Amino acid sequence: MNKKAYFGEFGGQFIPETAMFAVEELEKAYENIAKSKEFKDELNYLLKEYVGRPTPLYHAKNLSKHYKHEIYLKREDLNHTGAHKINNALAQTLLAKKMGKKKVIAETGAGQHGVATATAAALLGLECDVYMGEVDAKRQELNKFRMKLLGANVIEISEGLKTLKEATTAAIQAWVNEIESVFYVIGSVVGPHPYPKMVRDFQRIIGDETKAQLQQKGIKADYIIACVGGGSNAMGMFFPFLDDENVNLIGVEAGGLGADTPYHAATLTNGKEGILHGMKTIVLQDRYGRILPVHSISAGLDYPGIGPEHSHLFKTKKASYFPVSDDECINALKLLSQKEGIIPAIESAHALAYLEKLCPTLEEKSTIVVNISGRGDKDMDTVMNYQKGKIYG
Repeated sequence: MNKKAYFGEFGGQFIPETAMFAVEELEKAYENIAKSKEFKDELNYLLKEYVGRPTPLYHAKNLSKHYKHEIYLKREDLNHTGAHKINNALAQTLLAKKMGKKKVIAETGAGQHGVATATAAALLGLECDVYMGEVDAKRQELNKFRMKLLGANVIEISEGLKTLKEATTAAIQAWVNEIESVFYVIGSVVGPHPYPKMVRDFQRIIGDETKAQLQQKGIKADYIIACVGGGSNAMGMFFPFLDDENVNLIGVEAGGLGADTPYHAATLTNGKEGILHGMKTIVLQDRYGRILPVHSISAGLDYPGIGPEHSHLFKTKKASYFPVSDDECINALKLLSQKEGIIPAIESAHALAYLEKLCPTLEEKSTIVVNISGRGDKDMDTVMNYQKGKIYG
């Protein structure tokens, strides 16, 4: 067993023999190219000059007054393309180019990873195919158009629930079919090794910056909160703080219509160990091991699994995970919009919604950092329809 492929008992490479060549090639490229000074210098230049990093750690004074605790927002929404996704997509696409690949493919749910990959491909001169479920393409039509405008080929998937799981399955199949010439840019800390570690390492810039910014401000975080679907924004934020026992790490899952109903995507709340998309992790499944359908108002969180490192953190109690419902999420989105003039992505609003549950339980004034993983422009149609009583998914 390749111990490097696992986080405790989770992870691995549960893929067909035809795909082993590609993940072994990727692992070598990641170790030899992505960790070289030349690659890091080029990537850091692009992250600064093109993406706009570092993103601010903003003291949300109005929200702090509302909750009676000090609330800081890590503003990943201010990145070029509007979310944390660009950090990883740009890094992987740069790696693909260095490996001599001519084409990148990606899966997308909320569309932000698709947009980020299409953006990076346009910048670096590579072809790009993006796989997207029909339901997600409908509720994220603006992002679908953005991808096409950037020159990407958007392939809509009509099987199953027509959301992120099906898009991921289709992308993996396409990758296996063209494995020697195509690079698969996975958008989260999921999939076979080395993807979960590689994506985490490309996203840890979020946590590294946050740690440095807290030190510069002379403050210490008591709680760090991030939304979790596959879990890349959360893993990127959590990882630099894992050894700090004074920081409580909280991941917030999509509770949908209620984690006690069939209509949710709260994997760690209700899932059990299983195999999905090339990894051993915790999965929402029935008694026969069949993957359960999921629901969330958020196209980026309605995934029936989670990154294997999150499963490990959950099992070892290094981080805590809680569900938040669609209603709670929309209320939090409105609150931040009206208190701070910042419209967050629906995904990020799940993390914000947990403040409503956490803050009343705290006896001492605490410092809480919330990762605003993306901005809400893409979600305006969904929010409007939600208020009219129409729910996608």
